[in-house]
Amino acid sequence: MKPATRHSVPATAAPVALALCDPVARNPGMALDLRWVAATQANTNAIERRCASLAGRRSVKKDAQAAWLLKAIALIDLTTLSGDDTPGRVRRLCAKARAPVRADLLAALGMGPIHVGAVCVYHEMVATAVAALAGTGIPVAAVSTGFPAGLSPMATRLAEIETSVAAGAAEIDIVISRRHVLLGDWQALYDEVRAFRAACGAAHMKAILATGELGTLRNVARASLVAMMAGADFIKTSTGKEPVNATLPVSLVMARAIRDYHAATGHRVGFKPAGGISTAKDALNWMVLMREELGRRWLEPDLFRFGASSLLGDIERQLEHHVTGHYSAKYRHPMG
Repeated sequence: MKPATRHSVPATAAPVALALCDPVARNPGMALDLRWVAATQANTNAIERRCASLAGRRSVKKDAQAAWLLKAIALIDLTTLSGDDTPGRVRRLCAKARAPVRADLLAALGMGPIHVGAVCVYHEMVATAVAALAGTGIPVAAVSTGFPAGLSPMATRLAEIETSVAAGAAEIDIVISRRHVLLGDWQALYDEVRAFRAACGAAHMKAILATGELGTLRNVARASLVAMMAGADFIKTSTGKEPVNATLPVSLVMARAIRDYHAATGHRVGFKPAGGISTAKDALNWMVLMREELGRRWLEPDLFRFGASSLLGDIERQLEHHVTGHYSAKYRHPMG
């Protein structure tokens, strides 16, 4: 392998930092507006054409690509949601969250220390993650409310939220009851998400819609709108456990629902695609979508996150290729 070459990533090449980043007030929600919900539609053919054009409309190469990928790292919710999770695995994940890229690569790119947007775990592992991240400023997100199916009794789901918040979770990823969407029972969906939001207290709430199980893009659009009316701080595509998870058409529908809600209420709501986003190219496509549909402000971690576990490894490999001209083996970028 040839020696590493120092590459300076220009600050103007991509959204590495936003100088005047106004804070985002929490979404207080609003009364359920069934007329607005009923009027919400989705043109599937137009949505698919728009998404097909994304990759060809923007070409991010060389230093600019490295800058975009460095930004993508700050947007990752580094996740472990396996049945065999252990405290040791969670601590290793948190170590990776604190130092997601090898120091020699950051030095070659002219970058100081960086970290991911958050660490996401089951509520049983919240205390371990909070202790491992103490003093870093990296928040812990907990999946809750009977994740991934969301079919536990309501009292159990609310208790899960309260337990995770008490353990130190700063963000709660809730799952909705898909049946409310499939039956068109928007009042039930609104009441459910509103109750979850109340249980979250000061913790930010991400509402997982499990879009792969909602049937149609119109259902996705309406569920997105109702979740925001109920006070969701973020809307999220998937649990990562469905047969179909984050896709660009679904993400476009949700991004436009966020845009419409912001235009009507003045409140910004975040967006989190999750499940199946595993390559640097995927990350760039979603970042371009957010930039074009919602604007530069939605490329900060308080309004955009990737739910991912394997994405970081591919981004690291792309950054090493940018520095050295060679792709490295995956073992050079271990998760922990």
